[in-house]
Amino acid sequence: MLSTNPFNPTQTLTSPMRTSLSLLRSLSFSLHYPRHHLLRLPTAKPRYLSRSFAAASPHSTFVEHLSTSEETSEEDDALGYFNESNDIHNKWSLNFDVGSEMRHLGGSVVEVKELEELPEQWRRAKLAWLCKELPAHKAGTLVRILNAQKKWLRQEDATYVAVHCMRIRENETGFRVYKWMMQQHWYQYDFALATKLADYMGKERKFSKCREIFDDIINQGRVPSESTFHILVVAYLSAPVQGSLEEACSIYNRMIQLGGYQPRLSLHNSLFRALVSKPGGLSKRYLKQAEFVFHNVKTSGLEIQKFIYGGLIWLHSYQDTIDKERIESLREEMRQAGIEEGKEVLLSVLRVCSKEGDVEEAERIWVKLVECNIDIPTQAFVYKMEAYAKVGEFMKSLDIFREMKEHLGSASVPAYHKIIEVLCKAQETELAESLMKEFEQSGRKPLMPSYIDLTNMYLNLGMHDRLDLTFSECLERCRPNRTIYNIYLESLVEVGNLDKSEQIFNQMLKDEIIGVNARSCNTILRGYLSSGEYKKGEKIYDLMCQKKYDIESTLMEKIDYVLSLTRKVVKKPVSIKLNKEQREILIGLLLGGLCIESDEGRKNHMIRFEFNENSGVHSILRRHLYDQYHEWLHPSCKLSDDGREDIPYRFSSITHSYFGFYADQFRPKGQPMIPKLIHRWLSPRVLAYWYMYGGHRTSVGDIILKLKGNSEGVEKVVRALKSQSLDCRVKKKGKVYWIGFLGSNSSWFWKLIEPYVLDDLKEGVLLKAGDETSVYSGSDSDGSVSDHSDEENL
Repeated sequence: MLSTNPFNPTQTLTSPMRTSLSLLRSLSFSLHYPRHHLLRLPTAKPRYLSRSFAAASPHSTFVEHLSTSEETSEEDDALGYFNESNDIHNKWSLNFDVGSEMRHLGGSVVEVKELEELPEQWRRAKLAWLCKELPAHKAGTLVRILNAQKKWLRQEDATYVAVHCMRIRENETGFRVYKWMMQQHWYQYDFALATKLADYMGKERKFSKCREIFDDIINQGRVPSESTFHILVVAYLSAPVQGSLEEACSIYNRMIQLGGYQPRLSLHNSLFRALVSKPGGLSKRYLKQAEFVFHNVKTSGLEIQKFIYGGLIWLHSYQDTIDKERIESLREEMRQAGIEEGKEVLLSVLRVCSKEGDVEEAERIWVKLVECNIDIPTQAFVYKMEAYAKVGEFMKSLDIFREMKEHLGSASVPAYHKIIEVLCKAQETELAESLMKEFEQSGRKPLMPSYIDLTNMYLNLGMHDRLDLTFSECLERCRPNRTIYNIYLESLVEVGNLDKSEQIFNQMLKDEIIGVNARSCNTILRGYLSSGEYKKGEKIYDLMCQKKYDIESTLMEKIDYVLSLTRKVVKKPVSIKLNKEQREILIGLLLGGLCIESDEGRKNHMIRFEFNENSGVHSILRRHLYDQYHEWLHPSCKLSDDGREDIPYRFSSITHSYFGFYADQFRPKGQPMIPKLIHRWLSPRVLAYWYMYGGHRTSVGDIILKLKGNSEGVEKVVRALKSQSLDCRVKKKGKVYWIGFLGSNSSWFWKLIEPYVLDDLKEGVLLKAGDETSVYSGSDSDGSVSDHSDEENL
């Protein structure tokens, strides 16, 4: 019987010579290369979907023209191990032709021999078989096939297979072959092959794999090529995942500082557009990076386009401390370059005037806006109103508001917020109330900022009856808010209505959406101490000690006296230490991907809380975690109690040696690691916060957890879960493991963690597991890490 598998080097081929030749002939179309030893791989052009251009609001984002593309994110690829039909997500990306740009950058040359030049006919047949077979198989099978060839396969053979896969656009297969090569004892680093493969991965927006090869190049002591830097930056800019812009900036900076390259103008422009593509409040932290891009464009002698000048001025206008000299120098450079100041620049300068109270400059800018023969944006009216309010001309602000209504036909929501705020600060009660009534009748939202201004005014004026009525109206129209509850609580304490104030405080304490803070506790403590309710005051004091809230200095003397009557030792909330709940929450967050940064000596450590702005779960979770770790937060991240600022999506803790234990366990060398004792720490609360921070729920109710680390650590996690009767399946995608609870296992997992999931997340379908049978119950996913040991070579 003739052998059809030219696969086993120990097996003698018994088929006739023409059988092998016919196999080669059948593959000649896909395997034919030019007859020379140095093969240049063609450049692949990325696929884009077009989108019509639209002008953006200067208040929200500075980018005027963006295009969109539909691709599957790295996270979706990982979910694809458990879901056969991944959703395609729309995301903003750059209108940037990588293929055309790469033609201007030098390409690496990969040395491979021609198939016909190999002396052994059996080797030619086996290589041809591998080139045809490998692209048709999944990762695990591919690695097993390659492992079966270890006796004869060498670097030049594997390189030929990897190059062939790139030629036929099977770049994923080429990447897997390359990773398998790196695990072999005969492997010698091939810079040209690594560069080509990284470039192909980046062009397909596989930024994770491109970055992996990029890091391998640096670890080998080599500097990546200009094309690799260029493509990786663009891949990150096109990625929809959180933190991709920061990674793009990091690679861009290293391209200049480490590689000594001078990026092309298109890359400078693309990165700058990404930096100013978010609302001003979020983009303002990128000012230093934007200035660096501007500096590089200028020193390279490249053309500085109008949107770069405008974007830089726009970023400066949103800073807490305005650098007016820098803004003026940029405007002067624009004038010298013959660039006319457009609407965006004028609005940015007007925003600066509103913060500084510079009404004279505001009027000059207003005249220029009128001379532009454009519709004056609603924000311009708001900035002008604020400028006059800064200098105390409140009625002039009201005249501008009325002018806006006359000019545009109606007033915008920000305009209502601003004029009501201005009139409340001026204590113009009747005008503020009439405008608030008009605002309510317009049906526009949100109303909460204006309700806060009104109740604050009533509290300052001692108009407690009006405050009570306004508070009730607010609850009918708006979602509960801690700030307005605090104002109402202070009003009740001031009028001596202790029973009602106690009821409101308990309601705040019970409702996680509202919650209490230091202001709430100090207010109710003041009420108890003033009325002689010392026992209740002691309980509030203990609560503040537990939550580590600061006690107002005016209350400390009295509470010390009260406690001295009943206690020998007076507890004071001076030292900070994580309680059991905070420790368990932190472990769950670290498993889900929370980052700890250490100084050079690894003596002090800082926790960085980062949340996905597009996630409804993270939007709720960030409020909860901000309250949980408020005493650990850096002063720059703490918000005032006036409700003017929302909790940010990124905040960090103070630098402290207390976090050293967690840094040593989860990031011993700056890289994610799973602790050896993790099996002792997987309590239901830990699992709940791991799921809320780093987990996903599929459309059919399956639960998937993301985990970074080594295979041994993942195996310990799996065994610990199974000891709690939680069966799971594990897959690896790049450097990330995905632990899946499928079908009935997801229901068991949910029952275990449900008591520790936030109440706001228990309702609806954001997190709750599905009750139906999983469509993945018949999938080929294996059930343990050890079963997938081959995938370690991917």
